[in-house]
Amino acid sequence: MNGPRIAIARRGALAWGAGALAGAGLAGCAATRPQAPTLPPLFADIERRTFDFFWETANPSNGLVPDRWPGGFGFCSIAGVGFGLTAYPIGVQRGYVSREQARERTLNTVRFFRDAPQGDALHGMTGHHGFFYHFLERDSGVRYEGTELSTIDTTLLLAGLLFAQSYFDGNDAQEREIRDGVDTIYARVDWQWASPRTGLVAMGWHPEGGFIGRDWNGYNEAMLLYLLAIASPTHPMDKRAWHYWSSTHDLQWGTFQQQRHLNFGPLFGHQYSHAWVDYRGIADEYARERRLDYFENSRRATLSQRAYAMANPRGWQGYGADTWGLTACDGPGHIWAHDRQGRLVEFRDYFARGASLHDTQDDGTIAPTAAIGSLPFAPEIVVPAVQEMHRRHGELIYGRYGFIDSYNENFVDTKVALSNGKVIPGFGWVDTDYVGIDQGTIVAMIANQRDGFVWNVMKRNKHLLRGLGLAGFRGGWLAA
Repeated sequence: MNGPRIAIARRGALAWGAGALAGAGLAGCAATRPQAPTLPPLFADIERRTFDFFWETANPSNGLVPDRWPGGFGFCSIAGVGFGLTAYPIGVQRGYVSREQARERTLNTVRFFRDAPQGDALHGMTGHHGFFYHFLERDSGVRYEGTELSTIDTTLLLAGLLFAQSYFDGNDAQEREIRDGVDTIYARVDWQWASPRTGLVAMGWHPEGGFIGRDWNGYNEAMLLYLLAIASPTHPMDKRAWHYWSSTHDLQWGTFQQQRHLNFGPLFGHQYSHAWVDYRGIADEYARERRLDYFENSRRATLSQRAYAMANPRGWQGYGADTWGLTACDGPGHIWAHDRQGRLVEFRDYFARGASLHDTQDDGTIAPTAAIGSLPFAPEIVVPAVQEMHRRHGELIYGRYGFIDSYNENFVDTKVALSNGKVIPGFGWVDTDYVGIDQGTIVAMIANQRDGFVWNVMKRNKHLLRGLGLAGFRGGWLAA
């Protein structure tokens, strides 16, 4: 679909040790984590192509990253910008661009968000109360159509900004301006204003109608949101907000596909916070009580989703031990149509697909980013899956910027006109877009798997460290 996805459902190196886990009261988890295999050459190619998505499609004058390419090139995702800011130093480390080039792009981005107009007007604003609109016009940078002021997408933007703040640690004027600018942007975010109800942060706000009637509760990608909200130096949520949030998790705790963990169906909820935060061996009170860390939880979620694909209860073609991955992604379209087996099926367009204890949303669409974004959690199953998808379907689903967003071997109705993909006779539906936030998890998690690069940079960030401390995280690398 070429239009914007105005929706609330959003979509290292494994050097752990039993000692660190035991220090956090989590002894025994390390035994479940195999040593990381050496990444085959395909992953270097994926990493480079995915980096190029951010470097080549972003507006260099303001750093805005398109929500998707080539469709929807005119509007940008602020969460995509956060992943872009994370990709640029990865490009420096890998020799794709120079530090000077990455610094210039980053500084332009910081200056834009620092100086962009804020206010409650319906038009011509980039944000309000320090938060930013989910989608922005690519050139002007103001609110795109009727998009919401998004607290979670602002969080993902802030994660990239804080990563850049810690990476660009030099004494020259430009790197100092990056660090100071990020502090200005972060300090302006009014988390207290975004909590109109008791103890939790609202999902979003519209100037036309006020706050969205739902808060961030339950286990999901909001882990990072609450860490940054309680760590704010100017408008913090009370640190009890973390405990309010974690107290809503119990309904999601249970066993799915032989894996006991905090359930959340789409894999992005188990990946986004982890792209920047190394949760190996550190735990808050909730995790300590269950004798696991959130990294192990994401590992179990990944294993359970692969097991779901192997069980394949809905009988989809293309599911198996090495072809799996459900997350928020594009799809054939919101339409009832006959699948390859002649069954009448409700297919979806952009949608939060997933499989978990209480909620399974599955129309036969596989997103390669779901597997690749879980690379550090379970490399022994991710590496073969990525290789197999590339071997089996590479000519159809792998191109200029790596893997396209998604594909569905079960949608075969060539009479349906699709705006975000095409039906290939004999195969099924193939997306024609790359989606920025899905590209972002790919490049960040390959870097973390290779040497913990993003995690190690973020371990120097004072704001993140403050948030982890206030949330009650202890043990592991925090103890050091």
